[in-house]
Amino acid sequence: MSKLLTSTLIATLALSATEVPADTKAKVPDNKLLVNYVKRNIVKNPQVELKGVTVIEATTHKDLPGWTVLLTTMDLAYNKKEINAPEVMFVKGNLITSNLANLKTGRSYRDEIKPTVPAELYDDAHLLFGNKNAKHKIVVFSDPMCPFCQDVIPDIMKAAKAHPDTIALYYYHLPLLRIHPVSGILTRVMHVAQKEGKKDIVEKMYGLKINPGERNEKKVLDTVKKQLGYDVSSEKINAKEVKDAMKADEKAASRLMVTGTPTVYIDGKWDKMRNGYEKLIK
Repeated sequence: MSKLLTSTLIATLALSATEVPADTKAKVPDNKLLVNYVKRNIVKNPQVELKGVTVIEATTHKDLPGWTVLLTTMDLAYNKKEINAPEVMFVKGNLITSNLANLKTGRSYRDEIKPTVPAELYDDAHLLFGNKNAKHKIVVFSDPMCPFCQDVIPDIMKAAKAHPDTIALYYYHLPLLRIHPVSGILTRVMHVAQKEGKKDIVEKMYGLKINPGERNEKKVLDTVKKQLGYDVSSEKINAKEVKDAMKADEKAASRLMVTGTPTVYIDGKWDKMRNGYEKLIK
């Protein structure tokens, strides 16, 4: 989608503001004005249909006095496919822009703000380790084949297992299929294993040795059985409920504007450095 979207300089926009629950100081313009702005300045490809702009959350930032930060998704249709593309907008008075940066440091605020985790994402189906009434809640979006995930996620899992009353770990699948095609199969295997109560398989998957580009389902399942000792059938991982669960995880990622892995949230807030859990167990 990056080719379809372009960065934009400040454009004028008449505001008809309303209060937003996320932040009493934050205001959003009328949705029709947002749609017109996106059509004129962001989605310029005539083959892309803009169906609407959904404001996920409106907030403020201490470094940006007077500015409202809109965390949105652009509801698009392209090649008969519906796409929810994340977009950040900064609004102040009659001005709107897709990016604000510090002139001295080059710091881009667009890359530093994400929505907070809604309460409904803390559900039992995604609770991997720890007690649901733990003091702190961690949400992760991960792909077991992602090298960065392999460096971070197993340690978070160990922390939650060792401190179940301190950390409740909620796990969401986000396979990066363009980079690791095999993850599409592996994440479904992980989902089935977790549902069967075999949570150790989810953890062990991060040490699986397999070609990230492997697409042969039988070879993948045979490798999982050989290396992890987990025998699961093709029928189970291809069940409609499993595929629906994967789509639901993808939808959750879109809701939080997650585009890469690993993405970590602690107590509802994005943990950019991914190591905030360490402070919770000291």
